[in-house]
Amino acid sequence: MIKVFIDGSAGTTGLRIRGMLEKRADVSLITLSEEARKDTAARKDALNAADVAFLCLPDDAAREAVSLVENDNTIVIDASTAHRTSPAWAYGFPELSAQHRAAIAHGKRIANPGCYASGFIALVYPLIAAGIVSPDYPFVCHAVSGYSGAGKKVIAEYEAADRPACYDTPRLYALGQQHKHLPEMKAVCGLTRTPVFNPYVCDYYCGMTVNVPLFADLLAKRMTAEQLEEVYRAHYAGQRFVKVGKEPSGYVSANTLNGTNDLEILVNGNEERILLTARLDNLGKGASGAAIQNMNIALGLDEGVSL
Repeated sequence: MIKVFIDGSAGTTGLRIRGMLEKRADVSLITLSEEARKDTAARKDALNAADVAFLCLPDDAAREAVSLVENDNTIVIDASTAHRTSPAWAYGFPELSAQHRAAIAHGKRIANPGCYASGFIALVYPLIAAGIVSPDYPFVCHAVSGYSGAGKKVIAEYEAADRPACYDTPRLYALGQQHKHLPEMKAVCGLTRTPVFNPYVCDYYCGMTVNVPLFADLLAKRMTAEQLEEVYRAHYAGQRFVKVGKEPSGYVSANTLNGTNDLEILVNGNEERILLTARLDNLGKGASGAAIQNMNIALGLDEGVSL
């Protein structure tokens, strides 16, 4: 029986992880009362008793939780941003490369990717790895997400009966270009220039698209949209949860992968300008689904269990 403790199980990510694990016959959840969840000694005992500990916490609390683990056996999967650029932690996106998958399979410290970052990195990492785009390319990224990715406070604001009318429209944020996902987007892809990132929170619950436009004449290797599509097919060949496809409708909806752990890559455009799009569930491959997948890999199980 796999003993699992979710530190921060009351949040959106923690609740979905718990919901998936409660259906499994091979998992025993370690739970704490409301009072005990605020007790450091009780949390420490739970963390050290677990085979796998999910941290669904703010960054500082996640760092504190890691410091409480005193054994060499507990696998820690951190859903916060605290360790995503740390070389001592495996970056939990196994489809990026054989090295990423091996680091997850053999590691005890796994940083779960951010939702926006998952889309951007899925698009950009293969291009950098293949030498198609140089690390100093001036990337711009536009993304839209449902409001569930913004946390409990914002969810409550969107679902309030008396909310302001401005919540009815897409809202651009991170105007100072300091979004918390930017460091991992830059570091994991090996970029020397920080992207311009324009995220929008929108009036629907979950699902996201992450869009990266390219100028064909600025590529290190000039390629058409069709050729780039083949690059992605080759890079992600054999990967269960990353798919390369077409959108025949002419419209890319953000919520069509909701409830799955899939990430879909779409390549559109013309000879001069190419548009790359990643579509995913921000609570699936962008959060809880990825965390469960990483757990399965770290334990040597089929990566698709529960997914």
